[in-house]
Amino acid sequence: MPEKPNLIAMHINYKIATKAILSDIDISVHKGEVLGVLGPNGAGKTSLLKILSGQVFCQGNVFWKQKNLKEYSEMQRAQQIAVVNQINDSVFSLNLQQIVRMGLLPHSSLISRATPDDILRIAQALEKVGLTEKTQQTFSSLSGGEQQRGLIARALVQRADLIVLDEPVNHLDVYYQHQVLQLLTSLARSLNVTIIMSLHDVNLAAHYCDNVCLLNQGKLIAKGTPEAVFTTKQLSEVFRLPCAVTEGASNKSFHVNFYPPYQTDHHLTKGDC
Repeated sequence: MPEKPNLIAMHINYKIATKAILSDIDISVHKGEVLGVLGPNGAGKTSLLKILSGQVFCQGNVFWKQKNLKEYSEMQRAQQIAVVNQINDSVFSLNLQQIVRMGLLPHSSLISRATPDDILRIAQALEKVGLTEKTQQTFSSLSGGEQQRGLIARALVQRADLIVLDEPVNHLDVYYQHQVLQLLTSLARSLNVTIIMSLHDVNLAAHYCDNVCLLNQGKLIAKGTPEAVFTTKQLSEVFRLPCAVTEGASNKSFHVNFYPPYQTDHHLTKGDC
């Protein structure tokens, strides 16, 4: 019998004033799955992530481990779900160990001292993300990729079974984009953690995500494997650019090329896809 999804979102509708941000979204995500959320600016990606992680509540229901997120206390949600937002300048003066230690807060008070088990957990998290030698460095002195890995280590210390990331590689160069995404997929496999993240790059999503959902103007256009969702028709309509899709034996060799809008003579037959 198939395992039930860890996260189920049903009939999600979200408005700000009279403007519809998300309309009738249904999504399910399994334990250990890496789900990418894609779409143009203004598609509703960040709003959806906030709703799926319990930061925002709206019409519809989100169930995490068969329990409605609305029934969890704020502390209980923090013990289950880690949110990795784009880097906040206010943490730059802290050292890496202090940043990672913040992951203990959902399980203790602000004035609690770290126990030997806590210290071990911090050390293990830093080892998993390859930052053991950087423990005492200030956050601001780390590279962009190291900073993101440090925030992921904080999520591991938090002991969350769901990690939600808003554009985790948006400001990183190509090397660190792959480094961070390789780390996330590795954690999903080794720890059975569910990963949901918004991404801009279709090819990165095709390479690293088990499944993707494509949003446009607040509506869910499609959800499924990258091969099923990233068709020339759907991508061209959503991103308003002609494109060609090259399919290999798996999503690891799947590639999308977008073309400038004035180049409309590209031959986009199935043979090219």
